[in-house]
Amino acid sequence: MNLSFKRLQTDSLLVLSVFIVASCGLAYELIAGALASYVLGDSVLQFSTIIGTYLFAMGIGSHLSKYVPEDKVLQRFIEIEVLVGLIGGLSAIGLFLAFAWLPTFKTILYALVVCIGTLVGMEIPLVMRIFNSQKQAFHELVSRVLTFDYLGALAVSLLFPLVMAPMLGLARSAVLFGILNVLVAGWTAWHFYPKVAVINTEGLDASEQKQQRANHAKIRSRLIVRILVAMVLLLSGLIFADRLVGFSEQKLFKAPVVFATNSPYQRLIVTEKSGHLQLFLNGNLQFSTRDEYRYHEALVHPIMQKLSDSTRATKPELKVLILGGGDGMAAREVLKYEAVNDITLVDLDPEMTQFFAEAPRFKKLNNNSLNSPKVSVINADAYKWLEGSNEVFDAIIIDLPDPSHYSLAKLYSEPMYHMVKDHLTAEGLMVVQATSPYYAPKSFWSIDKTLQVSGFKTTPYHAYVPSFGEWGFIVGSPNTTFVAPTHYELPMAFLTPSVSREMFTFPPDMQPIEVEPNTLDKQILVHYYVQDWSDE
Repeated sequence: MNLSFKRLQTDSLLVLSVFIVASCGLAYELIAGALASYVLGDSVLQFSTIIGTYLFAMGIGSHLSKYVPEDKVLQRFIEIEVLVGLIGGLSAIGLFLAFAWLPTFKTILYALVVCIGTLVGMEIPLVMRIFNSQKQAFHELVSRVLTFDYLGALAVSLLFPLVMAPMLGLARSAVLFGILNVLVAGWTAWHFYPKVAVINTEGLDASEQKQQRANHAKIRSRLIVRILVAMVLLLSGLIFADRLVGFSEQKLFKAPVVFATNSPYQRLIVTEKSGHLQLFLNGNLQFSTRDEYRYHEALVHPIMQKLSDSTRATKPELKVLILGGGDGMAAREVLKYEAVNDITLVDLDPEMTQFFAEAPRFKKLNNNSLNSPKVSVINADAYKWLEGSNEVFDAIIIDLPDPSHYSLAKLYSEPMYHMVKDHLTAEGLMVVQATSPYYAPKSFWSIDKTLQVSGFKTTPYHAYVPSFGEWGFIVGSPNTTFVAPTHYELPMAFLTPSVSREMFTFPPDMQPIEVEPNTLDKQILVHYYVQDWSDE
């Protein structure tokens, strides 16, 4: 049958449909890539493989669209919109649950990407055939469809990372895009299908016209039922998204989740068991209140005691920069030194610093350090802040998350450490948390090598933190080799002169290995980090 839509005045509405379906199609791709990066790490690898697989699947879908007969184009378009909306809309929730409960997460992830990509790949060819049935000039047809296809992609590429992901999270963002797909299907079925039925009866006798109308009415009714069912499921997903994601996240943690939120930069989760709190950023443990004092005493006091000893006569006041450390724990330790009168803390995430400045239990834990008049909190990217600042400091403490992906690994790169060196006084010292020399030796010694090629004389050391295992730190000095303090003036729960001596001694199974420095161009550190923890 030669299906014609000559009498349908659909141009502007179909163009709007193109804009919406293009936006939703790209959104599912971005959500899959972001979620894979969140749970698997190595964002470049995850986005590259997700995008490649998605585009390949779209090619398959475009090819399959040619097998849709002319008299079924509109019906198939509506059915595809319902399927895309339902599968894509619930994809993030499904993937969170799969990661928590099933060992085949990657298989499910790429199966979903192929499924959604194939369906999305069929959308634009079918829309172009609908336009073409209106006998438009081919050049005008292609121009209009592709223009709004690309505009939709632009819209979601800005809306998703800047608004939806940070404000709604991945799960609810996916559901909202799914609802948009189903709304397009519902509007198309409600607005167009009666007109299609009338047009398809032309040239038929009365009984054939009656039968044709009856068939179309049945098809339309079935489509509307499917649309309503899909909408109910998606609305349920929207209502219960946070609960389902929380349920899946709870499976990943040994202790109950007592607080969870999305910031524009990361997901913050706090768990509690037996009165002890743990903070996780993007699924990675940052500290446990059971033993965080070990980590922060080891990070801060070796260089601060050394500076206190060496500058007491010549420089009674010390100026300290903390990069990262938005939890305020490192600042708490630095404030114990009376000589410190100025601390600048640069942390990217304002929600992180606000939480630790206001949450009563964490304010107590960090001794309200973030509200101290000596502490200036700046919410900025550490790399960019160093580029734009001319200040110099006696001590720079780098307490950043592990270099699990490229945006973090740049903060462990040679250019970064060159800037750190430029912001130190001639007698100044810097220290960086450097992952584990036991569990992640390639990462640890790569950071050490990077500091060396950046002009620092390095002194690595390690401490046992039960929550982390054996953990590593590296002191960098621009001029003289750092020698560990032989005494500590402040009373501490963990660090003593004898413990300090052990920290600066490495056993045979944690000796240096041959690795490359981490440059901004190559960022080998991400590969080392993934290899180290995959082997573990």
